[in-house]
Amino acid sequence: MTATGIHQAIDAIWRIEQARLVAGLARMLRDVGLAEEFAQDALVAALERWPQSGIPDKPGAWLMATAKNRAIDRLRRNKRLGPKHEEIGRELDARQEQAVTELETALDDPVGDDLLRLIFTACHPLLSTEARLALTLRLLGGLTTEEIARAFLVPEPTIAQRIVRAKRTLAAAKVPFELPQGEELAARLASVLEVIYLLFNEGYAATAGEDWMRPALCEEALRLGRILAELAPLEPEVHGLVALMEIQASRFGARTSPSGEPILLLDQDRARWDYLLIRRGLAALERAEGLQGAFGTYALQAAIAACHVRALTAAETDWPRIVALYDMLSQVAPSPVVALNHAVAVSMASGPAAGLERIDRLAAEPALKAYHLLPAVRGDLLRKLGRTDEARAEFERAASLTRNARECMLLLERAAECGNAYPAVPGTQQ
Repeated sequence: MTATGIHQAIDAIWRIEQARLVAGLARMLRDVGLAEEFAQDALVAALERWPQSGIPDKPGAWLMATAKNRAIDRLRRNKRLGPKHEEIGRELDARQEQAVTELETALDDPVGDDLLRLIFTACHPLLSTEARLALTLRLLGGLTTEEIARAFLVPEPTIAQRIVRAKRTLAAAKVPFELPQGEELAARLASVLEVIYLLFNEGYAATAGEDWMRPALCEEALRLGRILAELAPLEPEVHGLVALMEIQASRFGARTSPSGEPILLLDQDRARWDYLLIRRGLAALERAEGLQGAFGTYALQAAIAACHVRALTAAETDWPRIVALYDMLSQVAPSPVVALNHAVAVSMASGPAAGLERIDRLAAEPALKAYHLLPAVRGDLLRKLGRTDEARAEFERAASLTRNARECMLLLERAAECGNAYPAVPGTQQ
């Protein structure tokens, strides 16, 4: 294997193994930052040795052993620790051999509770949403600071600062590296699911940049969701979120043209959908519903997505059921964005005039003032009603608000189309 091939292989192995390394170390050391240091030491050792010696038969075990030895050496030399880790050293000094044994056992175990602890720590609600996203991608996704910065279109030093501050915040607050219990578990789980959900959404419909989608972010979110579903099998909302992501991801192949232009849901070639992912998503939804989770936030969204993938054609979509599901979602998790999507469903079930009436009631919502999809939806409904001049203005306004180049082009194309004759939908004009 060439040197380039070896480095590519090391990168792939690292992305798979990093989270387990950090999780095992963090449980023992109670410091995510210190745990990552040891894991990084193992990576550096691999980069130094493997190009000469070759990749070991069990590279994950090699990395684990190297990280383990570095950590054990540090424990045995804890009197030399600097002030930052002096407290840990003092506490471990009295039970040094037991600590070493526990660390060896923890690192030899397969992925399990340690990884779950790491997920809950990285997504701690004490951190800002931006910090949680950055730390999660760093510790659990194995992405570099440069990759995270590129994904969210922010300067690399900004991401680096977020990660450093997040680690310091967790250390300063002495957040225990343990699984929360009782009511705290529910609160922390909501934070974890929110991070995974936001990560997937940013990949599914990028808020800015040249590309409409960033599949790598979706893949990371889906991977984390699947792991969480295995580690928390009795939590219905975990399966609801996995169901939602599986179903949404099934449409990736049909969401853009060969040249990258967006293709909206009702215009997609359904033969290009991934029906393996659809089956997985529907199975996860069934699992959530079987755990009394049919009315959770993510399960309801998954049920809405399921209505689309169960329809062989766009015309066969069960819009009345989607409206009913949005009625429930509006009760469980009311928000202006949910209300906007609800209005779209009403327009499909009862006509554009009914949808426009709801949309106009949302015009004063402060949260939607700069949200480009509000004028985009309004423009679409106005066009269907034959009010093309008004529709054109709405599409142009939506284009001015979006920060995504592909979406901007699509909206400007729709504005230009309003110059052509577009008959009103019979029986819908007020």
